[in-house]
Amino acid sequence: MFKNMIVYRIAPQWQVELTQVEEALAKVPFLECGATQEKSLGWVPPRGDPHGPLAESVGGQWILRFMVESKVLPGSVLARRVKEKAERIEQETGRKPGKKESKELKDEAKLDLLPMAFTKQGSMWVWIDTTSRLLVLDTSSQGRADEVVTLLIEALPGLSVSLLNTQTSPQAAMSHWLKEQEPPVGFTVDRECELKSANEEKAVVRYARHPLDIEEVQAHIDAGKLPTKLALTWDDRVSFMLTEGLQIKKVSFLDTVFEGTKSDDGGFDTDVAIATGELVKLIPDLIEALGGEAESGVASAAQAVVNETSAAPASARGAAPSAPTPPARKTVGGGVVTGPKEVPVDTDPESAPF
Repeated sequence: MFKNMIVYRIAPQWQVELTQVEEALAKVPFLECGATQEKSLGWVPPRGDPHGPLAESVGGQWILRFMVESKVLPGSVLARRVKEKAERIEQETGRKPGKKESKELKDEAKLDLLPMAFTKQGSMWVWIDTTSRLLVLDTSSQGRADEVVTLLIEALPGLSVSLLNTQTSPQAAMSHWLKEQEPPVGFTVDRECELKSANEEKAVVRYARHPLDIEEVQAHIDAGKLPTKLALTWDDRVSFMLTEGLQIKKVSFLDTVFEGTKSDDGGFDTDVAIATGELVKLIPDLIEALGGEAESGVASAAQAVVNETSAAPASARGAAPSAPTPPARKTVGGGVVTGPKEVPVDTDPESAPF
C-alpha cells in the first residue's frame, strides 16, 4: 500500500462527511468492460469485499480505491483486420477505399475485435487525511493522478486541491544535499540517485547501490548535472525515492516500523494504520526539509472556493478587492485543481502500479 505518492493539499473551506463521500462514489462504481467497450473505470471497495463500502475510515484516515480496466488490442492485429476489409472492398468493387472510408473501416474492425480482446486491470489507492488536509494518490504518473483528481472533483462538490508545492524545489535541495553532504535533519541519503544534464545532450548518470559521498558526484553537479532522483531514508523508518517533481517513489517501511507488532497482525486495518501513521509524519518533515510549503497553490485553491460561494464582490461589501490569484490548471464541477507554475514532469509513468 502506497508504494508511490503524489501529494495534494486540500483547501480549508472543503468540509464533508464520510457518508457524503460514500454516496458520491456510489454513483461511479467500477464495472467490467462491455463487449465493445475499450475502457472502464470507477470505484471499488478498498477492503475487497464484493458489496463493502467504497470509502473506509481507519483511525480517522479515509481510504478509497480506484479501478481501471482496458482492452488490449495490438496495433498489428487491428491493421491486419483493416487490410483484410480493404482488400475485400477492392476485389468486389475494383477500387481502393479512400481516406474517409479507411477510417470507417478501422472503427468497424475495432468493434469486430474488441469482444475477443484480453483485458488488463490496474488500481490506485487514494488516501484523504481531513485533519492535515492531504490528498495522496498511490501512483507515479501525473497524468493518471490528474484523471482521478478530476473524477473526485466532479463527484465531491466544492472540493479544491493543489499539488503540494515547496519554497525550495526538490532539485535545488537535492543538489545541495549531495554537494555539501548535508542531508536535512531526520533524513539520510541512501545509495541511489540520478543526475541529468540540463543542456541539449541530456546526458544521464545513474548510481545504484553505490556510495554518493564521493568527489565524482560533486564533480557531476559542478559540471551542471542536476539530480532528478535521490534515495532517502526518514528517521530510520521509511525509505523512498524523491524526484524533481516532488513525487515520492519506492516507499518502503523498515523493520523498526513493525517492532511491537505480531507476525500475524496483517489485514487491511493494520496495513492502513501503519502506512498512514508513518506517512502523516514523514510528509511534514519532508516539506520542512524543502524550505516549507509555498502558499501560492493552496491560497489560489482556497480563493477559488471563496469566489464561487460569495454572493457579491468584495468591492460591493466595502472591502478592498483581493489580489489576483494564479490561474487554475483545471476547473471541473465547481472545484479547482491548482499547483506549481509548471506541472512536474511525468517521469517513468510505466513504472506506476496504476
